[in-house]
Amino acid sequence: MDYSNIIDLLYLVSIIVFIIGLKGLSHPESARKGNQVAALGMGMAIVISLFAPETGDNNYLWIIGAMLVGGGIGLTSAKKVAMTKMPEMVSLFNGLGGACAMLIGIAEFGNLPAGTEMMSGAVLTNIFAMFVGAVSLTGSLVAYGKLNGSLRDNFTLPAPQLINITSLIGIIALSVMIMTQPELNMALVYALLGLSLFYGIAFVTPIGGGDMPVVISLLNSVTGIGATGAGLIYGNNIMIIGGILVGASGIILTVMMCEAMNRSLINVLVGNLGASGGGSGSDREEIVKEVNVSDLAIQLKYADKVTIVPGYGLAVAQAQHICHEIENALEDEGVEVRYAIHPVAGRMPGHMNVLLAESDVSYDKLLELEPANDSFPSTDVVLVIGANDVVNPSAKDDTSSPIYGMPILDVEMAKNVVVFKRGMSTGYAGVQNPLFFGEKTKMLFGDAKASLGKLKDEIANA
Repeated sequence: MDYSNIIDLLYLVSIIVFIIGLKGLSHPESARKGNQVAALGMGMAIVISLFAPETGDNNYLWIIGAMLVGGGIGLTSAKKVAMTKMPEMVSLFNGLGGACAMLIGIAEFGNLPAGTEMMSGAVLTNIFAMFVGAVSLTGSLVAYGKLNGSLRDNFTLPAPQLINITSLIGIIALSVMIMTQPELNMALVYALLGLSLFYGIAFVTPIGGGDMPVVISLLNSVTGIGATGAGLIYGNNIMIIGGILVGASGIILTVMMCEAMNRSLINVLVGNLGASGGGSGSDREEIVKEVNVSDLAIQLKYADKVTIVPGYGLAVAQAQHICHEIENALEDEGVEVRYAIHPVAGRMPGHMNVLLAESDVSYDKLLELEPANDSFPSTDVVLVIGANDVVNPSAKDDTSSPIYGMPILDVEMAKNVVVFKRGMSTGYAGVQNPLFFGEKTKMLFGDAKASLGKLKDEIANA
């Protein structure tokens, strides 16, 4: 067995470790360990690649220095980021992965030997890696801006579909021109780079904030595909397989999220969910009924079944720990408490699951969409904490609503509904919620963490 075969065998071991880690991410109880195992597999691949046979000299000083700087930035960012800002961090890191593939494509154009045949697989792979990486970079930055609020949904380009189609045609034309030249024309390469960067902006800008989780998942897949292209450039099997895994998992997640929203991917990309607010979606008289903490505490203590519906507002208030304490207090009183989790609650898939896992909420108490909806008619009280669009009845009966057709948690079917909110503002999709004015709905206004803290004390003293 020669040296290269040993390297390939070690690569195979690292990718198996990586796949085992990904498998662990499929369940909240094993996700932490799965993440550590996947990181181990990736770390093995990095170390192995440093000793892989290459032509020329490797400048290990630069390589190790870059790893220390990049690893330090990643470690610091991951430790400091709040759970509510995790989607933004994922989007930003995803964009950096795209930038890596883009820079590899550009660098390898400069490394092409003189007299290289332009109509070749090597040139096509460079074009592909550069294009995909550039789209992922700027698209992810726009998604980041929409998630943190620095870019509003009304920030868009005129005639976005026309611009996107024209940009794609231009990208294809430039790619063909590069490959049909007698020799490398870097001016055309830079023109293609600029148009690809612009297309990433034009591609994501028209998509509304409510669809950003789907877009992030799709861009994550695009980055994986870009990594595959970079792996093809270097003939690096671990980059190819790793990129395929990321690309495939991103596509699967994107499809699952679209199914959870009852929309096609094309509809997401052109439907502009959340780009503009819709009507209330109801002809109900808009009368809001409020409840005080003392009355709610008594109602909860005498209930048989209580369901908590967490949303992004709960994450923002960092109220998950107090929520779990209320769950324990009610269970001490003989009340059955469950959590209803919508597939796209929060800002990215699994957001609520991870949030509740932080507070040691048992995974067995988390109900997915269909089991939760089946349980609502027999539920005495539903506490909607910071959720909006995922419990909005207009998704079922208002054909003019941007969220029409999206499966929701049917909290209206419960005997009583209490909504925790700071005010009457619309949700992420910019749509008013007729649930707030329902006959069985009462509102508890204020910061979720403060309100839940008062509720916990009242339950203890009631």
